[in-house]
Amino acid sequence: MKIHKIVDEIYHLSVNIEEEGYLFEGIWPIPNGVSINGYLIKGDKNVLIDLTQDIMDFPAAVSRQIESASIGVEDIDILVVNHMEPDHSGWLRDFCRQNTKAVIYCTEKAVPLLEAFSGVPADRAVAITDGMTLELGDYELQFFNTPNIHWPETMMTYEKKRGILFSCDAFGSYGSLDEDAVFDDQVSDEKHAFYENEALRYYANIVASFSLPVLKGLEKLSGLDIKIICPSHGIIWRENPSVIVDHYKRYAEYSKGPGEKEVTLVWSSMYGNTKKIVSTIIEVLRGRKIPVHVYQVPGDDVGHILGDAWKSRGLIFGMPTYEYKMFPPMAHVIEELIMKKVKNKKVFRFGSYGWVGGAQRDFEAKTEKSGWDVVGCFEWQGAATEADHDAIRKAVGAYCDSLEEA
Repeated sequence: MKIHKIVDEIYHLSVNIEEEGYLFEGIWPIPNGVSINGYLIKGDKNVLIDLTQDIMDFPAAVSRQIESASIGVEDIDILVVNHMEPDHSGWLRDFCRQNTKAVIYCTEKAVPLLEAFSGVPADRAVAITDGMTLELGDYELQFFNTPNIHWPETMMTYEKKRGILFSCDAFGSYGSLDEDAVFDDQVSDEKHAFYENEALRYYANIVASFSLPVLKGLEKLSGLDIKIICPSHGIIWRENPSVIVDHYKRYAEYSKGPGEKEVTLVWSSMYGNTKKIVSTIIEVLRGRKIPVHVYQVPGDDVGHILGDAWKSRGLIFGMPTYEYKMFPPMAHVIEELIMKKVKNKKVFRFGSYGWVGGAQRDFEAKTEKSGWDVVGCFEWQGAATEADHDAIRKAVGAYCDSLEEA
């Protein structure tokens, strides 16, 4: 990637993770990659906002981008660390060895992490207070504590004179950046749709559990005159920053329900008996004009399932009984959904069993405190008969009626 001027002497620095099979945070698949963004302000004092991960050649790549602005790493006077997660701070140890003068601005909770993660002594840091400002000639930075978006020590930095919010992990998305299309006004409608889908999936994977802090953070920032949003992942919003703000508000409010009038259907099957009912359920949903997102486990990763499950009003799970309990791959998916606080959903479960059932009892026990409204279940022994298909059409029809009431 090359350096990009945002406005005046403020620059975007970026690298893309595009390694095949790479898992973000060691968990989440990113088949379309992800960018890691940092920002440079040149002035009476040179400021670097957020670093990069110490993998591949990323520190060297960012160093070259800084040098293309006619300064070097050793010329940075102030380093703003909005967030200590290693994708933004992994370079910190070597950066501080190369640059021994830069003062680090971070939250109070981040100070002990400087040494814990990177061996950087606390005396190199200034712990910001909420709303604190730092005047740097033609630039004025204001710092805001935004805890649990998505770590307890996260903050955001606002350049007051130009209305630029350096939002760290908020307002970000998966998806690599194109060399010559890093701003929202450079991106096609098709690419915007791509980034919106990747933003939802990023939110559901990374931020969903912290939706209440997100809503509090949005309220806190609502009084700012934000003209440009510069996130740590994804495109820069300089033409219509309200678009990504509105997206994030909607994503956060899905945590309170009811979500979009659509269904995420996740199914698993051992010998094909549960699978044979899936097409009948899809037929009923589509006949009622209800969009349905279909996933199979094992096979489809929970990181992809989460995005659609987070926004859907309804969830349908299909799995057979396995040793008197739920089929283990499906049990894992349900556990992940509950852990990520996917709540306020209308839920239906179906599945076959052999000599005896047990999956439904296990399902009920594991979802008792999920915040789900389980409005139906259909089980059958062995291979489904035509009567079973008719019965599940009726049961899913009643389930569709419940979605109208949400």
